[in-house]
Amino acid sequence: MSPESSTEVIAHSSPVAAGPAELPQTTAARVGSAAGLALLGLVAVLLLGLGANPGAAAFELSSPSASLQIPIIRVPARGTAVALGALVLVLSGWQLAHGFRRRGRRRALAVSLVATLLAFLCWAGSGTAGTVIDMLGLLQNTIFLAVPLVLGALAGVLCERSGVINVAIEGQMLSGAFSAAMFATLAHNLGVGVVAAMISGGLIGALLAVFAIKYLVNQVILGVVLNVFALGVTGFLYDALMQPDQNTFNSPALFAPVRLPLLGELPVLGPLLFDTNVLVYLTYVLIAVVHVGLFHTRWGLRTRSVGEHPRAADTVGINVTRVRYRNVIAGGLVAGLAGAYITIGTVGAFTKNISSGKGFIALAALIFGRWSPLGALGAALLFAFADALQTVLSIIGTPVRIPSAFLAMFPYLATIFAVAGLVGRVRAPAADGQPYVKS
Repeated sequence: MSPESSTEVIAHSSPVAAGPAELPQTTAARVGSAAGLALLGLVAVLLLGLGANPGAAAFELSSPSASLQIPIIRVPARGTAVALGALVLVLSGWQLAHGFRRRGRRRALAVSLVATLLAFLCWAGSGTAGTVIDMLGLLQNTIFLAVPLVLGALAGVLCERSGVINVAIEGQMLSGAFSAAMFATLAHNLGVGVVAAMISGGLIGALLAVFAIKYLVNQVILGVVLNVFALGVTGFLYDALMQPDQNTFNSPALFAPVRLPLLGELPVLGPLLFDTNVLVYLTYVLIAVVHVGLFHTRWGLRTRSVGEHPRAADTVGINVTRVRYRNVIAGGLVAGLAGAYITIGTVGAFTKNISSGKGFIALAALIFGRWSPLGALGAALLFAFADALQTVLSIIGTPVRIPSAFLAMFPYLATIFAVAGLVGRVRAPAADGQPYVKS
């Protein structure tokens, strides 16, 4: 059978393409998920609602320079937090009594998380009279922090959907950040920096592909080794080149924000999504391309087939090794772009370990998002929101003082809690991490 007809065969005969029928949720799983929602609801009602100070919480949704000003929104802190917590408890009760279907469970979880976060903001905003929480600034900072996580998670999707675990996202980001800063400085051209970053991440991806696919090295251990390798090489070159002569090797320019005509003038959404730099716009495009490509193209069908059942894919003419090589290297290119954003897209100069664990948080977003581009996007936004929130909480006066050390841990605690406590049991692609040897 020719490779050209393999997609049609899989689409009509393979369970990968047709998708498994949804199984009813077990009683234990239903009770467990209901208990998790109930915990969120009780926290919102008892700790955040009843623990809020009397008075209103105020939220600002427009910048002072905006042509269209949105009035400051003021809500009763206690009553709003209690009502939001009650909503979560209602969802918990429905899940316990009847059980949501799969999509319903995801929506209920999303609504519960948003409601709990809003209740938390009401509690935080009630700490000091006259406090106004800059919601637009908080959301802008969330997008700012989410971009490398989204790109890292997309890199993981490309690799793991084809059956190769990519723990080396952190190293790919770090090498991309270093190359972007150095080559953008040397060439006095930001485009050169972006290309260099992607090539650097792609090279780490190529190493991962060769050792994992050809030499069958344990993929988790290999990813850790590549991360340490990238950390050591970039640290050595920083000490040898960048630190002694920063003007020559580590003084790149920054991508300036580009406001899109008409869209940039929209209230809230304009300054939030359409007044930013070109790397963020490129991220929007990559999200759409990976999602559509993975679920609506022949390449995506072959990728998912290789990740689920490589031997069946091989029997219909799909070159499993070629698909995995291409996807792993492509994932490295995307992670390298994330590294470029960390330096020339945000702060400019490179410093040692500038990625600071973002690759591992991206990996957690991949799992929390169930190996889906849109799911990973939502998870990355959640983790970035937790990171941005710590800055806001350190400025405003909350009803109960939160230690600065705890605030610094907040995004990582949110990541652990979300993945361990909320994501539940998830199924990775069946062949993820399993080497394939053609018989």
